[in-house]
Amino acid sequence: MEQKTLSRWLKGILIGIGLCGLIVYAAVVPALADHVLEGYHEFAAAVLPWKIFIGCSALPCYAVLFFAWEIASSIGMDRSFSEENAKNLKWISALAAGDALFFFLGNILLLFADMNHPGIVLASSVVVFVGIAVSVASAALSHLVKKAAALQEQSDLTI
Repeated sequence: MEQKTLSRWLKGILIGIGLCGLIVYAAVVPALADHVLEGYHEFAAAVLPWKIFIGCSALPCYAVLFFAWEIASSIGMDRSFSEENAKNLKWISALAAGDALFFFLGNILLLFADMNHPGIVLASSVVVFVGIAVSVASAALSHLVKKAAALQEQSDLTI
């Protein structure tokens, strides 16, 4: 696949992810909150803090999309292995780790404030695991891209 085609595909996927995220945060979360209120009136006071918490956890996810867009643009310009991409991957790693930690600690705090259920904390551990996995994979890719950029620079100097 050609560099520009790959870049377009990646950008299309990033737009799709962003739109899916908007749908989840704008439609699914409020509907789920209303559903919880119907069955469990003891959690009525927790709906607004949860909406704020979920909204705050979305911000790093959209920042990740920005850095991924930058990487896709670099790929389109045939600069796949560059220091800039390594730094962007490092940012993605840090944002994913920070968001996973925020989501975990927020769940625990809401549990201690009686605004969460232990089952939700357990289920949300899957989200935390995915965040950590993205962080580790991004850190590894950052390291590899940095090494590849150094090798490419050496190769460019010898030709």
